[in-house]
Order: sequence, then C-alpha cells, then structure tokens
Amino acid sequence: MNGEAFEQAAGLYNYWIVIVLMMTGFYIVLARRNLIKSVIGLNIFQTSVFLLYVTMGKVRGGTAPIIPPEVAAAQAKAMHADEHSTHTLGTVSHDIVGGHAEHAALPGADIIYSNPLPSVLMLTAIVVGIATTALALALVVRIREDYGTIEEDRILEIDRADAEPDEEDESAWLDETAQTVVISSPPSSDTESVN
Repeated sequence: MNGEAFEQAAGLYNYWIVIVLMMTGFYIVLARRNLIKSVIGLNIFQTSVFLLYVTMGKVRGGTAPIIPPEVAAAQAKAMHADEHSTHTLGTVSHDIVGGHAEHAALPGADIIYSNPLPSVLMLTAIVVGIATTALALALVVRIREDYGTIEEDRILEIDRADAEPDEEDESAWLDETAQTVVISSPPSSDTESVN
C-alpha cells in the first residue's frame, strides 16, 4: 500500500515542483523587505503558475496538435471520394464520417493530441509578466532616486519623518492660520443695533 501511494505521489512531481516554487515565491515576497527581492519573488510565483497550466495541458502519450501531412492528405482524399459529400468550413458530413466505427477507420483517428490552449495562454502571460517586471523595476529605480534606498522599512521611516511637522512646518502653519483668521473674521462694530 505504501509503495503504491509513493509511486502515485512521485508520479505527480510536476505538481510538487509547482507547490515548492509557489511557496518559495510567496515567502520571498512576504519575508524580504528589499523591493528587488520582492519583484524576484513575484516572478518565481508567476513561473509556478505557468508550470501549473502547462502541466495541466499535457496529455500522457499525446503529441503536439499538428496534423501530419500524410494524415491530412488521406483525410482529404476520403472526404472527396464521395461526390455528394457536403462540408462547410471543415465540417465533414455524416455520410463521410459515419458512426464511431467508421470514424475510427479514418487515417489519424488514433492520434492523441495534447491541449494547446494552456500553452498559448501562458505565452501571453509570459509577455505580460515581462512587461510587468520591467515596469516594477523601473518603479524601483525611481524610488531609489527619490529615497536613496530600496529597503521598504527605510522608505517607510523616511515617509513618516516627512509627515511629522517640524519647527519650520509649524511656524508656516501658524502664519497661514493667522492670516486666514484675520481675513475671514467679520468686522466688529462698536455700536449696538436697536430694534
């Protein structure tokens, strides 16, 4: 029983790699306070997602979804053998394909194809990931120019220090408040109104 369980778990090694990569990237994002290391952690996490989708699209014993030329020629010949066959945009009539047994007799019917959609989607995701990484690194460069560091803790300290008012800020605020009070106060009258 243990041998079967081990073989089954070992047979899913792609998923174990996905889990390890995902948790490694997640840990790097959370544990590291360096902005560049956080971007690298996000890229590792993203790579695990790519691997997960490509793994799900692979079929055991499957081949790339490209019809071999000899199979395509044999199928075209079988399609055109019947003069009364009707087909529209690649759909073959029931007369040509027939039932399951007749379909199995067509050339290339025994070929197993892998699903191409996850791979195509991941190619798009890779392009988006590269663009996002470039943008993140450009922002890190800009932050480095403004703050002189890429450590998140130090950046937060600098922001907090800038947010606290110092003596110059306080005197400027008092002058501004005093001018506002003088301008907005209603004129005082010494005479009382009589009703």
